[in-house]
Amino acid sequence: MTEIRHIVFDIGKVLIHYDPDLPYKRIIPDAERRAWFFANVCTHEWNLEQDRGRTFADAEALLIAQFPHEADNIRAFRKHWHEMVSHSYDDSVAIMRDLMAQGRDVTMLTNFSAETFVDARKLFPFLNEPRGVTVSGEIGLIKPDRGIYDRHVADFGLEPRASLFIDDSAKNVEGAKAAGWQAVLFIDAPTLRRDLSRYGISLTN
Repeated sequence: MTEIRHIVFDIGKVLIHYDPDLPYKRIIPDAERRAWFFANVCTHEWNLEQDRGRTFADAEALLIAQFPHEADNIRAFRKHWHEMVSHSYDDSVAIMRDLMAQGRDVTMLTNFSAETFVDARKLFPFLNEPRGVTVSGEIGLIKPDRGIYDRHVADFGLEPRASLFIDDSAKNVEGAKAAGWQAVLFIDAPTLRRDLSRYGISLTN
């Protein structure tokens, strides 16, 4: 097994919680109505385009033209985004910090809107601690497309086969493997500790 020299963390649902339902339980209290809204208006696919680089202003305008009666609910997505990221996963953050304290090379690779990532850095200052981060919305590439992994390698001087990627999405894990990386699916912090151990990476705490 190739020695791991670079460890790359995803962010959403690995280091910080993300759940659009959190503010919308208040904004659209009826569960069926809320489910319809996410299935037809502010869909996962719609939000993914902000991760790809589209601005929220353009995204909102597009939907409001289609669903003018939902204008306030559409604008609420960006307005109340900070409520969707309610807390950090402190046990995962502790692992990341442990690895950095050992002198290991730690970076991050995330599907994230460039606009909301500015907010995330302020809400969760630990996101500024690793050597750097590739944000999909800043470069117009998105996981699991091969290009974003290659871009991260080029920008941070990584050797793919000596890089271990940690992500909560099976598609993104497979995308990393297709790009020549090692990769593990994030389930929870205890599982991650075991996965790191399998790669010969010990933690101090």
